[in-house]
Order: sequence, then structure tokens, then C-alpha cells
Amino acid sequence: MATKDNHIALLLKRIPESPGVYQYFDKDGQIIYVGKAKNLHRRVNSYFNKDHQSSKTRQLVAHIADIRYVVVDTEQDAFLLENNLIKQYQPHYNILLKDGKSYPSICITREPYPRIFKTRTINKKSGEYYGPYSFGYTVDLVLELIHKLYPIRTCAIPISSDSIEKKKMRVCLKYHLKNCCGICEGMGKDEYAQWIEQARKLIKGDAHEIGRQLEQEMRMKSEELKFEEAADIKRKIELLEQFKSKTIITNSSAKDVDVFGYDEQDDKVYISMLHVHKGCIVQGQTIEYRRKMEEEKEELLAMGMIELRERLESRTQDVIVPFIPEVFDDSLHVFIAVNGDKKKLLDLAMQNVRQYKMDRLKQDDKLNPEQRGVRILTELQQMMGLPTLPKWIDCFDNSNIQGENAVAGCVVYRMGKASKSDYKRFEIKTVEGPDDYASMREVVRRRYQHLIDEGGQMPDLIIADGGLGQMHAIREAVEDQLGLNIPIAGLKKNDKHRTQTLLYGFPPKEISMPVTSEVFRLLTNIQDEVHRFAISYHKKKRSKAQIHSQLDDLQGVGEITKHKLITHFGSVKRAGRASKEEMIELLGKHRGSIVYEQLQAKISL
Repeated sequence: MATKDNHIALLLKRIPESPGVYQYFDKDGQIIYVGKAKNLHRRVNSYFNKDHQSSKTRQLVAHIADIRYVVVDTEQDAFLLENNLIKQYQPHYNILLKDGKSYPSICITREPYPRIFKTRTINKKSGEYYGPYSFGYTVDLVLELIHKLYPIRTCAIPISSDSIEKKKMRVCLKYHLKNCCGICEGMGKDEYAQWIEQARKLIKGDAHEIGRQLEQEMRMKSEELKFEEAADIKRKIELLEQFKSKTIITNSSAKDVDVFGYDEQDDKVYISMLHVHKGCIVQGQTIEYRRKMEEEKEELLAMGMIELRERLESRTQDVIVPFIPEVFDDSLHVFIAVNGDKKKLLDLAMQNVRQYKMDRLKQDDKLNPEQRGVRILTELQQMMGLPTLPKWIDCFDNSNIQGENAVAGCVVYRMGKASKSDYKRFEIKTVEGPDDYASMREVVRRRYQHLIDEGGQMPDLIIADGGLGQMHAIREAVEDQLGLNIPIAGLKKNDKHRTQTLLYGFPPKEISMPVTSEVFRLLTNIQDEVHRFAISYHKKKRSKAQIHSQLDDLQGVGEITKHKLITHFGSVKRAGRASKEEMIELLGKHRGSIVYEQLQAKISL
């Protein structure tokens, strides 16, 4: 046995059967993986005592040159230690925490007469910061309310008691618009600190308490017969109620709660947290993990909960989750909401994390357009259970009128995009009359017999612009006549002749999908394109046949003359209505006279 194997074998025997964290090192002494376990001995030995189906796990084991471990008291301690080590060392095979965009916060500056504004830059020396807020509109609503309730300055000019006393500044337009108290000239100096404190409470989510204070103040002013001041306070109460109607999710007696949303796409995992204080969402953030191994969603949610609660400095004991995480603090009350206000909060957290996912995917698509095609095709592959990614899709459609001028079209999509240079047109040769199924069998057989003769590659998926009948016709040509094995699907339409359902398999199963999904949009695009392509060829062929029947049989009308007639008059009918003088001017005296006389004799107008 090799030296490395002897070293690993000795280590495996010494590892205790206790909760703890293990670390794998490569030959260069770098940590490549950190894991936790209820039973260290059993868990670590499992990596070396069985064959792993996952290629990632096999690759990890192949690079392990050394093992270290830390014994702890409980599984929860192991989880916390694992999380800290992963964040500290970012091992190659562990999940990767990706920081996305910075969320806005609200800043109250540390100035004699503070300002309050939205920012994405944190400098705790210059102010107090509240947030972050995952909903940008929440920040805007809070700031709008604060500046409507309290005439706090918004200018960045340094203002101090000394500058006020020396009368260095004058009030600006905002004072005259009653959007500022005029603190630069000393007006509102005594009330300013009180306004800032009330604004701070509002930011923290104490809207109910501020409302009660305003109501008491309004009653006092009324009792003192100060009705104008009471009316002004009433206006502030109404503003506060409007704000609460837009931001309050639960009732005023609700406990503080942290709400988590979870979503994933391929190897990317998204976890959001909303922190609710006295019924208001006062903080929110979403993080993204990148899977490196086969981490379960319960483990990822637990890690996300720890990370987000640390970032937002939450000490709330009530936690709402979409499913129970793998490990969590025993002091927490973790539950899945099924109805009421808490279910609304969970739905909002899920909506928030899905929106974040879509934003990230759109951003990635802009940076790497091919990635979008792979993602959509992967989703289609999973929905249909296809053996391979449908990188090459053929779609067929027929077009004829009572069997006349029968044609068919085949559009080709490569990596989810139309490859127009590969489109094929077919003129039906062996079928008489309006027989769509026989026509479909002919063109499909001709299409793939040609590829077989050339030794070309076959498509990953064939789609019929129709239902079960066309699917069977394609299968008869592909499987029975050519002996090929290519997945076949059909696109079922609704009463309005629009894409409705994807059919797959024999007997076919209906695969439904949201009309807003990217897969549905791709299939609709394919169906519309093949229909357009087939119809355009049919119209062209029919037009050519009509022109041939009326012009090509005339003496003295060759291709050049026919082109002149159609270009000048636009149609045979208009050419027949032309005067002899007009025809002679276009074609010359001799040929114009001949064409004019023949059109008058043979074309019924």
C-alpha cells in the first residue's frame, strides 16, 4: 500500500465516535473540505469505505492527503464551527458564499443637526445605519414619511450652533416650500432632536407607538382649543396610517420574527431573510450559495439562517421557514407557517427570494448569453426526461389548401436559438390529396434519409406542430422506416390555435408548464416559426402556380418579360387591365401588342 494510503488508514482508525468537525487537506497542506458529523468516525470512514456515485466526491477523496478533526459537545456546536471554518478558509469543495448586490440602508448622520438619507455605503464613524432593506421601495416609503412628518434638513452643508449664531447661512427654497424647518437660521432648533428621535423610532418599526403619541398630542391641542395645530397633527396621523397600510404585514401585537425564503437553480442556492419588528419589515437581505458537492437543502438553509442572522444582528427567537433546517439553536422557535399573517410573511419571503433569483439569472444571461440557452434546455430536458440535452431540435409543419400546392417546412433550433441557415423546405411529391399524416411521413423520411446518406448527426429532439396523429406519423417514418431512435414530441394547441401543452411519449403524456416560463416561450416561438415558415413557402408556391397558369402559356413571354409585367403591374389581373399603350411603353411595340392581345383573349377579368 502506498505511503499516503498508510497514513490515511492510520488516521481513520484513530478518529473518535464523537460529534465534531473534520478537515481534509491536499498534498500542499491546503484545506480542501470542511464537514461536520454526529459521529466523526463513521462519517469520515464512509468517504473511504464505499464507492461514490458522485464524480465530485470521488475527485475530493482522490485529493485527500491528510485529515484533522475537532471534537465538540453537540451537533449544534459542530454546525457552528463548520460554518465558521468554511467562511474563514473557503475550501475548494465546500459551498461558496457569494455576496450579491449591496442593499440600501438608512443613515442618521452624527452631526449637531443630523440628516437622514438612503445609502449603500456604510461608515459607522459618520452615522447610525439601519437595514439593510431588500425592498428598495420600503426605504423610499420610510424616508418619504419622515420628511413629510418632520421638517428635517436634507442639505449636506455643515451646520453647527456656532454657524447659526454667526448667521453664516440663509434659508433656501425648501424652507419656503415648508419641507425644512430652516435650522440653518436657528428655526426649529429646540424641536430638532425630538424629531430625529421620533424618526429613529419610525425606522426601527415603532409606527404604532408614534401613532399613539400623535393621537394624544392631537387631543391635548383640541382641549387647548388649538385647532389649527390639532388639524396639522391629524394630517400626520393620516400620513402614518397610509404608510402602515403599505408596509404592515402582521397586526400590532405580533412578536418579532425572522422569516426565511429558499430557492435554487442548478448549483446555485438563494436564501432570503426578512426581519419583522412590531408588524413592520425593518430589515431584509438575500444571499447566494454555490454548491460544490451534494449538500442537502436542509443543510444549506441552516447555514443561510446563521449567516443572515449574524449579518442583520438578529436576536429574535421566532423563526418562520419553508421547511425545517438540518440543525438550529434549541432556543429558537422554528416552525412552518400554514395560514394567517405568518403564512403571508412566508409567501413574501419566498416571493422576495424568487425575484432575487430571477434578477441574478437575467444578469448572468447578459454576461453569458449561451448560459441562458443551456439553462432553458436543461429545464426542458428535465421536464421531459430526455436522455440528452436537446441542443438540436427539429420541428415540422405541413401547409396546403385541399391538397393543392402541398408543402412542408422544417425549422432547426440549436442551443435554443433559430438556425435559419439549416431550415429545410419540402415539396410533397408522393402524396395526392389533403393527407397531412402521409405528407408528414414523406418529409420526415426524406429529411433523415438524406442525413443518413451523408453520415450526418441526428437531432436530439423532433417536435410536430400538431398532436398525437402527427407524432405517430413521425414515429412511423423515424423508427419503423429508418430504424432511428430520436425522442418525438408534439405541441397541442387550444381553441384559439395557440400553444397549450407539450405532448411526449407513446402513449403521450401532457406536460403542462406556466405560460410565463422560459420553456413555454421557447416552444411557442418554435411553433410560431415553423408555421410561418411553412405558410410562407406555401404562399410562394401557390403564387408561382397562379402566375404560371396565366402568363407562362402566353407566346412571347419569357422570364424577363414575366418579371417586367409582375414588377410593373404587381399582379396578372392588373396587367390584364392595362391599356395597349401602357403595355407597348413597357415591352416595346411588337412584344407589347402581342402580350396585350393574348391577355385580352385568354385572361378573364
